[in-house]
Amino acid sequence: MDRYLEFILNHYILSLALAVVTFLLIQEFFDTAFKRFDSISPMLAVQKIDDERTIVIDVRESPDFIQGHIVNAINAPLSKLAEQLPNLQNYQKNLLLVTCQTGTRAAAAAKLLTKSGFDHVLILTGGMDAWQNDYKLPIKITSKNPIAS
Repeated sequence: MDRYLEFILNHYILSLALAVVTFLLIQEFFDTAFKRFDSISPMLAVQKIDDERTIVIDVRESPDFIQGHIVNAINAPLSKLAEQLPNLQNYQKNLLLVTCQTGTRAAAAAKLLTKSGFDHVLILTGGMDAWQNDYKLPIKITSKNPIAS
């Protein structure tokens, strides 16, 4: 036991790094184990979107949304999503497909939505990059800001 203590004192930076990495791994394990949403590929998302009860929520900022989005998507930027939750309450029983540019912001949005009581939340794997570039699926280009109108 004395040797472990000696090692930790002599190599405190390595010991601290080990503690941080261990903490992050445990945190990631719990996030994965207890997350209440899944990811879905763009091809499977098309099948879900064909169902009228599926609502697409695009959490990109308005300028990115205007440049191209999934048809009938609702723009709810992640930075303003908490404020827009009351407007989304009508869709609480629907399947929500959350997308962003690459899928990173969509995960944060899905976490917020599930905490707010939305039961059926999916994330578009790869986001709009995968939708447009990898799968060449159709997008709608809006000529003006949908929030301002």
